[in-house]
Amino acid sequence: MKFLLSLFLLILIIAAALVAMPSPIDSVAVSVSRPLPFAGALTVNDALQSTQLIALPEGKRGGEDVARDQLGCLYTGTLDGSIMRKCAYSGWETLVNTGGRPLGLHFDAQQNLIIADAEKGLLSMSPQGNLRVLADQFKGKHLGVVDDVDIGADGTIYFSDASNRYPLSDIVLDVLDGRPSGRLFALNPADNSLTLLADELAFANGVAVSADQSYVLINETFTYRISKVWLSGPKAGEKEVLLDKLPGMPDGIARAANGTYWVAMYGLRPKIVDQFHDQPWVKNLLAKLPKEIAPVPKPYGLILQIDENGMILQSLHDQAAVAIGEVTSVQPEDNGLYLGTLHMGVIGKLAY
Repeated sequence: MKFLLSLFLLILIIAAALVAMPSPIDSVAVSVSRPLPFAGALTVNDALQSTQLIALPEGKRGGEDVARDQLGCLYTGTLDGSIMRKCAYSGWETLVNTGGRPLGLHFDAQQNLIIADAEKGLLSMSPQGNLRVLADQFKGKHLGVVDDVDIGADGTIYFSDASNRYPLSDIVLDVLDGRPSGRLFALNPADNSLTLLADELAFANGVAVSADQSYVLINETFTYRISKVWLSGPKAGEKEVLLDKLPGMPDGIARAANGTYWVAMYGLRPKIVDQFHDQPWVKNLLAKLPKEIAPVPKPYGLILQIDENGMILQSLHDQAAVAIGEVTSVQPEDNGLYLGTLHMGVIGKLAY
């Protein structure tokens, strides 16, 4: 009985301390969309369980994105900052280390690997392995979390800055905060000038330029939607929603040769966040919890194929993340879909 009483008092003391301590955020109420049902093209399946897994070297994890060069060699960036390459008849090799966290990858016409690095900014790695910074500031302020990148037909580099309020290590605070601060930029490679295309995006993530170059798609992870930013035509400069009410968190996006888009879904919606998004005081309390005990959604594997009008054509699932989960990128190539993940020690390949 004394033990139970002592335990109860300890819980009360901890709860009182939690309430009394200042919160790292001052959140705002957010209205959450109602998710699309798992029906039709979203019907649950386990098609992703047929993913072929390509192991990273021992100790390497988090191949967030996958790029393929003209020779068919695969490239990825890992949690420790390494840029790695694997060719058909050789193992993985580390080419450089950015000193940050490489996320999105894309080759330009000169076979420079353009790297969206969450800590170091937008980088370029030459075919000889030389690194240089293309952009790490905008109007005198350091970029926040440079996340994904795509390149237009004219060489313009489009990239996302997921949040300029919180670093990648505190990204849970960004979703609880509720104030979207993500941005979409265009970089002119001729003079390295930056143009802000859109701001106030809810964790600006995956980037994909349309086939006709008239717009850029940008995933807004924390509002479960894909937005379209017009580059030309009568709507130039405007942003509109292409696909809303997704059942999970969209991460990377890439255009396939047939003009459709593949979308990586990092996971299903975090129910606890959706439940309390309209109650700032609860979110302020949640933000005080140590990262080690913060609720984490179970891994779930999910990718979508959508058309240019935002219609979902098909969805591929791995409900228990048996083969792959927490998918962060889908790169369509002529020999299959390559899948990246945030934490796993593998990248995936799925036949069309």
